[in-house]
Amino acid sequence: MIPKKVKYRKWHRMRENRKRSHAATRGNELDFGSFGLVAQDAKEVWSNQIEAARKTMARFTNNAGKIWIRIFTDMPITQKPLEVGMGKGKGDLIGFVYRVKPGTVIFEVDGLTEENSKEALRKAASKLPVKTKIISR
Repeated sequence: MIPKKVKYRKWHRMRENRKRSHAATRGNELDFGSFGLVAQDAKEVWSNQIEAARKTMARFTNNAGKIWIRIFTDMPITQKPLEVGMGKGKGDLIGFVYRVKPGTVIFEVDGLTEENSKEALRKAASKLPVKTKIISR
């Protein structure tokens, strides 16, 4: 899950204050499915973590229901190599993240029984670094 094209390859890191992380005002309600996975705290979710959670849900449900991924990793992260001195520019691109706010819906599921939906979302939540809860319509 990486963008096809970005305007700027390297972004500023952004200021991060977990004590002041406000609740999400957009993307905080179920729009498509009957059950959803909602973030409880603010963290950075990497594209490979989202893909691992998606694969786990698809494998558990045998591709029976419909799964929506409500977040997209569009923020590039850079890192300089180990044992390299300060200066000489910003590091190379290593991946993309999405900054999750409390209350953001990460996944939605529909077309499954209640038990299967909750179990699929629980398994997906174990792959993510953020604390989550399962909500229903």
